[in-house]
Amino acid sequence: MRILVVEDQDAIRRMIEALVQARGYEVVAVASGAKGIDVAATSPPDIVLLDLMLPGQYDGFEVCRRLRSDPSTRNVPVVIISALDDADSRARAAEAGANAYYTKPFSPIALLKEIERLRDGMK
Repeated sequence: MRILVVEDQDAIRRMIEALVQARGYEVVAVASGAKGIDVAATSPPDIVLLDLMLPGQYDGFEVCRRLRSDPSTRNVPVVIISALDDADSRARAAEAGANAYYTKPFSPIALLKEIERLRDGMK
């Protein structure tokens, strides 16, 4: 199973990458929304782990909307991992099509359980 991690903070991106790889998943990790959209379009992942506050042209809300509007990624589960913990951000993420929302700092165990739940839902 391929997981795309879109996170601009190097330390957090590496930590998520190591966590997910340790469970045996293939991981592609990128630091910007534009790169995340490109990677997803050329090789759709099974799950996307997405930060909301990203540098450049596309924030996480826009990345999620674009993934939902593309037929090749429309049904790929998107899990938000963000420092934003307000009702408006959660509502905007849900409107954009996110499947789950975790706030930083997040529980690695909870995140792995979410990935497993989404994986099992694909079978």
